[in-house]
Amino acid sequence: MHPKTSGIGAALLAVFVLAGALSGSGHKNKPAAADAPTASVAPSQEPATSATSPAPTPTTPTPTTPTLTSSAARSASPGKISAAPVDRTQRGRITALTLLATIPIKGRAAQTGYDRDQFGTAWTDDNNDPLGHNGCDTRNDVLGRDLSGVVFKAGSNGCAVLTGVLRDPYTATTIRFTRGSSTSTAVQIDHVVSLSDAWQTGASRWTEQTRTDLANDPLNLLAVDGPTNESKGDGDTATWLPPNKAYRCAYVARQVAVKARYQIWATQAEHDAMSRVLSMCPNQAAPIESGAAHIDITPPRTATPTPRRSTAAPIQTRTPPSDVYYENCDAVRAAGAAPIHLGDPGYSAHLDRDGDGIACE
Repeated sequence: MHPKTSGIGAALLAVFVLAGALSGSGHKNKPAAADAPTASVAPSQEPATSATSPAPTPTTPTPTTPTLTSSAARSASPGKISAAPVDRTQRGRITALTLLATIPIKGRAAQTGYDRDQFGTAWTDDNNDPLGHNGCDTRNDVLGRDLSGVVFKAGSNGCAVLTGVLRDPYTATTIRFTRGSSTSTAVQIDHVVSLSDAWQTGASRWTEQTRTDLANDPLNLLAVDGPTNESKGDGDTATWLPPNKAYRCAYVARQVAVKARYQIWATQAEHDAMSRVLSMCPNQAAPIESGAAHIDITPPRTATPTPRRSTAAPIQTRTPPSDVYYENCDAVRAAGAAPIHLGDPGYSAHLDRDGDGIACE
């Protein structure tokens, strides 16, 4: 080859190599930078972006509406949620210590006028609680719930408990229950918030039906050792706690949940005692009963969610004391107050049959 021709060829070759190198620097398959590794993403998902990662190529995602249920729904939207059925196993799982902060502190009212009959016939099935109107009295309902190895009386439609075994929460002992005039009292049903205490902290102003509902609410009832229940009497947290120290957190959490549900106040001494117990177990959850009216008090939010449009009033996080009272939803509607949300004047558990925090919908 001629020397001049050879020189021209070498120059052309250098140009081609340089062009190839330049085009490779912008190729879409260039390896990611060391501080921004690529993530493996399933075809149906979008990759999550990080505050420290390079911004992705702008796209216009298709708007989606998540299915909202339980407490997550309450946190995401302050109004009524109807996007999906309520998951009652998850709703209201807030700590008892948080719930305690919502309970008003007042002095104890006089016991004048108190009588057990003010709370309806003992263990009546005629109540508006989850186990009401099921053909079985409340005592047997609770025995059937709390005892294991239960044997029911033939012909009682699975109601009358003949025998069973109780792992007593108050004493941590095992009690074998046998139905009979001289043996039944070995296991008694305790009102966790005693009816006398409730009378002196708000219930004296209620209707008899609402008091009947409190007396038969499964949230306020436990099958326990009979003699220990008798030693408790009408004591509140300031004067009595279960001998089984391992159960005290759960016991006080249940009292707090009952007082919050029925808007019963606490005395200063009782509130202080509750706080002392729960400070030893700050993560103790407030209990809920399957199918029972929900304690619809939303815990403090850790982030500000995107608000959703709603025509319903926001659910309040505290139930202020109120002198407004409605006998039934007809009275609420006649007053032009329907619907009533938890925290609104006149809201009461007996008006909120489905326990969603909105009464007389």
